[in-house]
Amino acid sequence: MQNPDNQVPELKDYNLYLTDPALRNIINKLGTSWDQELTSQGAVLGSENTIRLAEDANRYPPELHTHSRTGQRIDVVKFHPAWHEMMTLARRNGIANRCFADSHPQSWLAYGASEYMHSQIESGTMCPSNMTQASIPVLQKESNLFAQLKPKLFSMEHDARDIPWQQKIAMTIGMGMTEKQGGSDLRAITSTATAHVGQGRGAEYLINGHKWFFSAPMCDAHLVLAKSDGGHCCFFVPRWRPDGSKNPVEIQRLKDKVGNRSNSSSEVEFKDAWGIMVGEEGRGIPTIIEMATYSRVNCALASAGFLRQAFSQSLHYVRHRQAFGKQLIEQPLMARVLADMALEAEAGMTLSMILANKFSDDVDESGIAWRRIMTPAAKFWICKRAVEVCGEAMEVFGGNGYVEDGPMGRLFRDAPVNSIWEGSGNVMCLDVLRAISRNPDDAEMVFDDMQKVIADETRLLSQLTWLRNAIQSTDELEVNARLITQKLVILAQACLLIQYANPVIAEAFIATRTGPDWGVVLGTSTCISAVDAQKILALS
Repeated sequence: MQNPDNQVPELKDYNLYLTDPALRNIINKLGTSWDQELTSQGAVLGSENTIRLAEDANRYPPELHTHSRTGQRIDVVKFHPAWHEMMTLARRNGIANRCFADSHPQSWLAYGASEYMHSQIESGTMCPSNMTQASIPVLQKESNLFAQLKPKLFSMEHDARDIPWQQKIAMTIGMGMTEKQGGSDLRAITSTATAHVGQGRGAEYLINGHKWFFSAPMCDAHLVLAKSDGGHCCFFVPRWRPDGSKNPVEIQRLKDKVGNRSNSSSEVEFKDAWGIMVGEEGRGIPTIIEMATYSRVNCALASAGFLRQAFSQSLHYVRHRQAFGKQLIEQPLMARVLADMALEAEAGMTLSMILANKFSDDVDESGIAWRRIMTPAAKFWICKRAVEVCGEAMEVFGGNGYVEDGPMGRLFRDAPVNSIWEGSGNVMCLDVLRAISRNPDDAEMVFDDMQKVIADETRLLSQLTWLRNAIQSTDELEVNARLITQKLVILAQACLLIQYANPVIAEAFIATRTGPDWGVVLGTSTCISAVDAQKILALS
């Protein structure tokens, strides 16, 4: 029933899983055993109670306390109780470990769905959860250390206590890479590591230096990049030393960020901080970049969640709001904008979920090729599109979207972080080119996979031909990296939608994304008629 004051009721007490036909379709085709659990997760995440917790975790940001009242250095970040409840929910749903702790063959699929849904409600808690997940494959290679860490890392509980990790039932792992003079240029770091007990892999070192961005400083340990006599190395640096004393990683300040405000990001100084070398000496950058690779998949999944939440909020709004004598959803131009948004959201979700599934242990060579090339590509494109679509969704709300009472302000502020974290857009596009140049056969496998799906679809064949020619050209290859990556992702999304989506959705995506009038802003493509728009919205 239409509200007489024409104000839209809050979107709450809905099931994120059951109201997302595209996600359910992917799960039903690839991992039906997870349907019941994801239904339960979707109900909890969409409940009013969880929505209020997410709001409180962001309304009351973390506070830094550097000293005790007696003057001792404590470097404690205190969080609102709502933060810990959201962390508990994320941990219980396996976001910190399921894809490694669960031997189920589709555990990566369930992990991706949980990540995608949780990010729609609260994204700050994803940072320590995702870094913990991403640290596991790196730490698994250190058998002695991992034997001690495994029970804590694989625990499905959240342990908020600030005590040595050996005394906890669960732990989180953070990351410390970038420094103020280098940023993405990791070879520019100046932090040093001096041998303390032994030397090389598994030995103890004392670390000195500064990190400009030190994510989630209350994690129980961090993987940290520093230079030893043997070159750049990766170190496991816990909050507490083995003797129970506080490890001297001093928090200088918390960053006052545009978004992601529930999560603490800091600037720190190492003052003879104790750590254990992880990986080979001199191979620290490749070691920690492996962690970053998993984080990039997480960025794509989370941004796909932003796309879905922006669309869900917008669709809810236009179904309940009248303008110029009609429901907003009945206005042809608004319907076209929402339909374009729906296509973007489904394409982002489909690519990120299929990509996550290719990180399973039993993936074939083609799947590994997809991982190498499409991970930075998906991270670049989906994260970029989330910023665009969240801005458009705010505009759907009009002035109501620009006030902090509603959901759009936080969603809009949160969206850019995934584009920036773990490598900004240019870095991702150059990584795509590097992946192709290092393993040329990978590109051929990916293109051959696409060729099989495309068959005689001329609109996509021309795009594939362009890509094959582009990567073989040495003329301005680097300067065209963004264009190549954009075309690569859109073609991959089109192929995956052909395989997994409703034919109406797949055709609309191909028609718009290969049409001459798509781009710049949403809702401009004449390939979406008024009738088509309503069909797309009915399926979304």
